[in-house]
Amino acid sequence: MRKIKIGLMGTGFSANIHMESYTRFVSEAEVVAVFGTGASASPFAARHGVRAFTDMEAFMNAGFDIADICIPNYLHHEACMTAAAAGKHTIVEKPMALTLEQADAMIAAFKNKNLKLMYAEQLCFTPKYERVRALVGAGAVGDVYMVKQAEKHSGPHSPWFYDKHKSGGGVMMDMGCHAMAWFRWMNKNAAVNSVYADMKTVYHSGITDCEDNTVAVVEFANGVTCVAENSWAKHGGMDDRVEIHGTKGVCYADLFYGNSSLTYSLDGYDYASEKAGSTKGWSFTMFEEAFNQGYPEELRHFVSCVRDDKQPLVTGEDGRAALEMIYAAYASAKSGAKVSLPFAAAVNYPMELWKGV
Repeated sequence: MRKIKIGLMGTGFSANIHMESYTRFVSEAEVVAVFGTGASASPFAARHGVRAFTDMEAFMNAGFDIADICIPNYLHHEACMTAAAAGKHTIVEKPMALTLEQADAMIAAFKNKNLKLMYAEQLCFTPKYERVRALVGAGAVGDVYMVKQAEKHSGPHSPWFYDKHKSGGGVMMDMGCHAMAWFRWMNKNAAVNSVYADMKTVYHSGITDCEDNTVAVVEFANGVTCVAENSWAKHGGMDDRVEIHGTKGVCYADLFYGNSSLTYSLDGYDYASEKAGSTKGWSFTMFEEAFNQGYPEELRHFVSCVRDDKQPLVTGEDGRAALEMIYAAYASAKSGAKVSLPFAAAVNYPMELWKGV
């Protein structure tokens, strides 16, 4: 069977995880080209034995089936529109775009060309969290009334994350988007009634006015309350965990501490986990980090959708819905009140709803 060919857009953290996932876990696909800005494309391509491109139009003519978009947020819209025009099925990393108008245009472009557009929310494919979802579906905890998701670390490495014009906002755009999409996944895409959020900049105020610590409460029409905790101010490495509370039980799961070795080292060592910082003293040493976070399962799913002409489980519409919830969260942080959905506003990026231009 012919392998599905991938054109990878990006050379940073996400792109490296996607490349590892394709190479190690998705045997039915192969990356044949990489797009990058500046001087990053050639070294990345050389390491992986693929062709390098710095021109987006030329890249789209590199003979691949799927465009995998792992570039900064402000480039998602342009990349998706270019991919649709070139006839490429596309998977786009989170968040989907900077504005709802961009998301709508992206969805329409792929529909008009009868192309597949998948929103890359890996929490919907994370093996441990999918086991939790199966338990809930089997009635293990009874009727669910509250769901929590927390994702925290000490902040991104790339400078563009701290520039609201490029990122669209801080930790809510970077990590809160995971919670919003996963809450919808757990609630079978039930309608959202309202979003309430508190946002602060508690640690990175010297380099950004973007929020680095948030708490959001999402109320669904089915009666389930969801709570998202997201932070760029938490030290000691990545933390990603969920709680499911029901009338007949409760379920707790985490992606990092429960999938690691507890290590003590006087001198430190090469790598413990994402955003871990120093490895001297006690640390949690991750095992199969990409697999545990759901990236291979997510990418294998989209490859199978393209190969077998199936609809992705997580679509552009799902990415747009998560972005609408993010809009509401920023508006709530500004007003101090719940914001009802549907919600729309004319902005250049979501954080504008909190702090203005």
